[in-house]
Amino acid sequence: MLFQARPEWQVIAEAADGPEAVQKAEELKPDLIVLDIGLPNLNGIEAARQIRQFSPGSKIVFLSQNNDLDVVRAALSTAQGYVYKTDFRRDFLPAIHAVLRGQQFVSYRLKGYKVTDTAVKKAPHRHEVQFYSDDAVFLDSFARFIATALKSGRGAIAVITESHRSGLVSRLKAQGLDVDAARQHGTYIQLDVAETLSTFMVNGMPDTTRFFDVAGGLIESAAKAARQEHYGVVVCGECSPTLWAEGKADAAIRVEQLFNQVGTAFGLDLLCGYPLSSFQGEEDKHVFQSICAEHSAVYSE
Repeated sequence: MLFQARPEWQVIAEAADGPEAVQKAEELKPDLIVLDIGLPNLNGIEAARQIRQFSPGSKIVFLSQNNDLDVVRAALSTAQGYVYKTDFRRDFLPAIHAVLRGQQFVSYRLKGYKVTDTAVKKAPHRHEVQFYSDDAVFLDSFARFIATALKSGRGAIAVITESHRSGLVSRLKAQGLDVDAARQHGTYIQLDVAETLSTFMVNGMPDTTRFFDVAGGLIESAAKAARQEHYGVVVCGECSPTLWAEGKADAAIRVEQLFNQVGTAFGLDLLCGYPLSSFQGEEDKHVFQSICAEHSAVYSE
């Protein structure tokens, strides 16, 4: 059902056991194969080994309830991804996006397994948050973040409110950047928060599939313009802060979680900005702590 909801993906075959999976892989040579470990007649790991011989270009993602680290290691000797079934809703789409782009993905719950893929090693994921006391702090931190990326040849995506738009452009120009040229070339993508949220919010909450469609397309575009791998793109914005300001705390935290998944899948650096004044007293303490927990570093000024 998940694949059928996406017009760019087509399910071309299903298999009931290991030998049938090998046979269909040899005949059809699909781009992506999702395998269970405990398949009848031939287990998933052995099936994957045989598939490697007949269809070496196929990407393989294991979807399994088995969380034994020895099994995970054995599976990843033949596949690019391993999703723990308990975390399917959170991890499956990021896993698919990652492996189709040549990266390795392992469910976060399997913390004892260390990813060794070289692309991931070159692309550590940073997701930082700036709590700011006034707009000058916000604009300065975002401008530094974007300017550093653009000057080093990376791509940058900024999703900001209308009130911050002109101030951010002014600060970028003050740092010697030709913002108009960067936007025209596609290395700098600046989007409006309200318009961006409208592309993936459904009934007050972010739709996971739509979110990854939007984010993946933007990252792909910026990376291509900058002639970089996907981890050569940085993203900063105010999507979650805007939702929080609208009283949608659950949606704000969920968007932060989705950005974490995108950041991990693509190896991105991300920066969020929240006004300190939006958190008032004990009633907002829990949300504040939850937001901090979704970030790798927290700054307040």
